[in-house]
Amino acid sequence: MNLSEYLNKVFPGLSLKPSLYNQWKIGIHFELGQGLYQFNEDDRLNHEMFERVYSQALCIFNSLFSEQDEIFLVTNVYHRNSDKKKIRPTKVYYRFLKNKDLRFNLEHETLPSVFDDEEKQEEYYTSQFHLKCKKRDLNYTLLIKAICNKVYSLNPKLGGKNESYPPDVFFVNTTKNIILFIYDDRGCEVIADETETINILIKENISSHRKNMLG
Repeated sequence: MNLSEYLNKVFPGLSLKPSLYNQWKIGIHFELGQGLYQFNEDDRLNHEMFERVYSQALCIFNSLFSEQDEIFLVTNVYHRNSDKKKIRPTKVYYRFLKNKDLRFNLEHETLPSVFDDEEKQEEYYTSQFHLKCKKRDLNYTLLIKAICNKVYSLNPKLGGKNESYPPDVFFVNTTKNIILFIYDDRGCEVIADETETINILIKENISSHRKNMLG
């Protein structure tokens, strides 16, 4: 089953784009780095805040994904319509894959713009790449840090020169029917096909971490 078939079956009508939980009736939003700010009083980046964000995001990821789970690693890359260059896979699949040979299984689809703004809808289109993998295939610690660093001059980084915006990255757990989207250092969204899945995750896996780390 490819990504489109899976989404149509389990999450019908869902578009993999920001604000997942606004599209789907079963979901939750987590704020990261609550109570801390990206910059200190001297206008320097607050590394304490980013370290907390990394830890929280990784904790949530590990609560949702086990070693046995089947995963689609999905990236949305946004290009201007005027850019006629050959579309190349985002560097996410080079920098953050442990097994580089998996890149030969990478699939690509060209989609309309996901932006809500009408002007941007006309100006951009979306290159969506996806790869079947497992947790062990990913250098997910560095990948999650790169996602959290998305809008700041910190390493590791996402994206490349051929991308108008840093890519959005989605972790689709096809074993548990869960989708995780960490949008940047501010927070993440989780949606699921069943309410009980979310309730269990909150009560047994995430709530204790949230109390100790997100509180």
